[in-house]
Amino acid sequence: MQQSQHTRRAALSKPGLTSLISALVCAGALGCAPAHAETTLYLANVGGSSQDLFQKQIIPPFEKAHDVKIVYVAGNSSDTLAKLQAQKGHEQINVAIMDDGPMYQAMQMGLCGPLQDAPVMKDLYPIAKLGPQAVGIGMVATGIGYNADAFKKAGLPAPDSWASLEDARYKGKLGVPPITNTYGLHALVMLARMNGGGEKNIDPGFKAMTTKVAPNVLSWAPTPGEMDSLMQSGDVIIAPYGSGRAVALQNTGFPLKFFYPKEGGVALQVGACAVAGSGQDAVAQQFIQYLLSADVQALQAKAVGFGPTNKTVKLTPDVAAKVPYGPEQVSKLVAMDWTTINQHRTEWTARWNRNVER
Repeated sequence: MQQSQHTRRAALSKPGLTSLISALVCAGALGCAPAHAETTLYLANVGGSSQDLFQKQIIPPFEKAHDVKIVYVAGNSSDTLAKLQAQKGHEQINVAIMDDGPMYQAMQMGLCGPLQDAPVMKDLYPIAKLGPQAVGIGMVATGIGYNADAFKKAGLPAPDSWASLEDARYKGKLGVPPITNTYGLHALVMLARMNGGGEKNIDPGFKAMTTKVAPNVLSWAPTPGEMDSLMQSGDVIIAPYGSGRAVALQNTGFPLKFFYPKEGGVALQVGACAVAGSGQDAVAQQFIQYLLSADVQALQAKAVGFGPTNKTVKLTPDVAAKVPYGPEQVSKLVAMDWTTINQHRTEWTARWNRNVER
């Protein structure tokens, strides 16, 4: 991805026509300024609206302040994790931004270097401290979204629990993402917790999903875009949803009502880490600290619906209403045990495919 500065300098130092031309130019009246080797930072993050925000508003001020060039490498979290694994020992990405599940995998694989302490770290909610190597730079939360107009027309009461997915009144109108989608995985774990289990005992979740939820499901839509389409067509009227996706659908004028179930919404954090051995640790650490600043956190909340992980951030009421925000709301969010989940996810996925989506 990046030719090293050493290699470039070596190439330019070879005698020949290039050197002769340079010598003649430098002998002129204007002389030559010393060559400046600009630092380049490779940043891996998702595409779409986040890429647009970063490239237009977040990256340029940092580049100017730190005399650095940032190259944006777009890809979803699983793509970025795969790149980090493939590049191990020959690191090219310097800062990786991923959802918390893949980020925990990256930390377990030794792909992330230690985070440096900084004053801004004291401003974070405890839930944002993913580990010694990664930190949450924004959060959304998984809850449930439903078509308020369709519910009113059918005379259905507003749902308030994860158990709503088991309600037979939604038979043929329920959408549930598969376990390969984080929202579907969150729903499975919350059903397990409600029935005496959890990440370390997932059986109650599979039992509820297989016997009580699956009979109601019209579609196991694998992507948020497909679930949005099913909602907009009226085929699905209720489904597990992420707060950010809910805001995007609401912004189209669709009457989606989003809520955090009484058992708790599930925190889904976007984490950042400095890639171990990438050779740009100092500027990588500075960039991560910059992402945690109140100004950048406020930009993310407004533009892409990320709740701030920095508790000093002040949001306008209209923005605050659309994201996980404030100590009271954040304290009610449930954190997943990703270490356990990642140990069993392949096994759970096979079990899901075998028993749930039949």
